[in-house]
Amino acid sequence: MTTTGTVTRLIDRHNAEVEVERGTACGGNCGSCEACVFQNTIRTVATNRVSALPGQRVTIESKTSDVLGAAALLYIVPFILFFIGYGIAAAMHLSEGLCILGAAVFFAIGIALNVVFQRNRKKAAITFDIIAVQE
Repeated sequence: MTTTGTVTRLIDRHNAEVEVERGTACGGNCGSCEACVFQNTIRTVATNRVSALPGQRVTIESKTSDVLGAAALLYIVPFILFFIGYGIAAAMHLSEGLCILGAAVFFAIGIALNVVFQRNRKKAAITFDIIAVQE
């Protein structure tokens, strides 16, 4: 997965801080929807393979499988657990209200798993590499 950003500073000989502009749902015309409540830029550390200097526009790359895996864990796992919780409660012939409660409990377990996984994942975070300097 590749994107472009700007080198903001050199951390050491092999790493640089890169500022990447976050895409918006409104296509960058934030005045039309006013839904942008978060920062529009993200800063990350990238391996500086091409000796980029501060101020240069660069192309950075990460493993697509890492990004998609993190997105799947964050978005899909809680919803799968939601339906599993509902199914288990329904199989036990519980009332509709208890089925919904079971689904909510399993959904909360999915969120808790995400929190635990993300805290442990910091040791093996998604890595970025600067692969080209844009002219």
